Amino acid sequence: MGNKKIVVVGAGYVGMSISVLLSIKNDVVVIDNDIDKVDKINNKISIIKDDDIQNYLDNKKLNLTATINHLPAYKEADYVVIATPTNYDPQKNFFDTSIVEQVVEDVLSINRKALIIIKSTIPIGFTKKICMENKTNNIVFCPEFLREGNALADNLLPSRIIIGGEITHQVKIFADLMKESTSNKKSLETLFMGSSEAESIKLFSNAYLALRVAFFNELDNFSIHNNLNSKEIIRGVSLDKRIGNFYNNPSFGYGGYCLPKDTKQLLSNFKKIPQKIISAIVESNEIRKNYIVEDILSSKPRQIGCYRTIMKTNSDNFRDSSILDIIKKLRKNDVKIKIFEPLIEDDLYEDFIIEHDINRFKKDSDLIILNRMDSILDDVSHKIYSRDIFNID
Repeated sequence: MGNKKIVVVGAGYVGMSISVLLSIKNDVVVIDNDIDKVDKINNKISIIKDDDIQNYLDNKKLNLTATINHLPAYKEADYVVIATPTNYDPQKNFFDTSIVEQVVEDVLSINRKALIIIKSTIPIGFTKKICMENKTNNIVFCPEFLREGNALADNLLPSRIIIGGEITHQVKIFADLMKESTSNKKSLETLFMGSSEAESIKLFSNAYLALRVAFFNELDNFSIHNNLNSKEIIRGVSLDKRIGNFYNNPSFGYGGYCLPKDTKQLLSNFKKIPQKIISAIVESNEIRKNYIVEDILSSKPRQIGCYRTIMKTNSDNFRDSSILDIIKKLRKNDVKIKIFEPLIEDDLYEDFIIEHDINRFKKDSDLIILNRMDSILDDVSHKIYSRDIFNID
């Protein structure tokens, strides 16, 4: 097939991982409006926390550069991959797709031959709508299913490749490029379908994962209330092969880049369609947080220490972090709170005091809450409040 010229717009988890993956055998240019990110990529420094990505940047010969100047990159591109963020707008009850729309407009004004691949999470029906508005079939949707901190690993060993839209020869070549870059290419299934079906797969997949989190969190609520051993119950339930031993570790609630916004977007897509489960997933997550707050307050702590605000181990993401919601709710009950978070250099974060000294943090806190356990706190285990039963993400 020869080297293809691929432009990736956006250097977040999706953009960074797909750029590294495709630059092994193709010429990839990353476009981002943050000059610091651009400089880091050009100096072989990953802008997200992912050990595999940094290892590839250090040790692999990658045809990878970054720039803030999109015009020449678009002009030469065979493929343009859009990996920009689409935050959920609670006022509009919909994803904010304005950045995606602007990128599509810019690409088409310069190069209508390039295939545009949307990897940003979007509402169901968006790809079909934007194709009609721009009078082109050269836009497809190709969802990603990545874990924070393991983005490249998930790209190297994907569960499937899904492409939705007008299936042309150019689309099939891109699918082959994706497949040839993986480590499980012989057994990997590629599905071609309509764009709205592909968009639905992304949202329903994440809604199901959120459902599992919510289910085991409610099981844990029941165990707390009745003084039962959650670990024994969950192990026994999960040994049923129809249920499985995954996504079953209790937490303070699901959070992060995908699950909160994707479940809300899917719920808004239902509109007048009868449903109960999807709305229950969203409601259950808020109920879990409120229940955790009540349980914490029942011990009447004077000074609470919040250990880490990230969603997962090996993550650098605070967005929609459930533990942040917990401490905001606790603050409304006039509880003193300090945060220990090495990723925050300032002395304040959203009006919370940041404690930079771990020993002082341990000493001053009479209760330490954390979403996921860490051995650094083993010496103060009697102060710990966490629902992390299996010590996994």
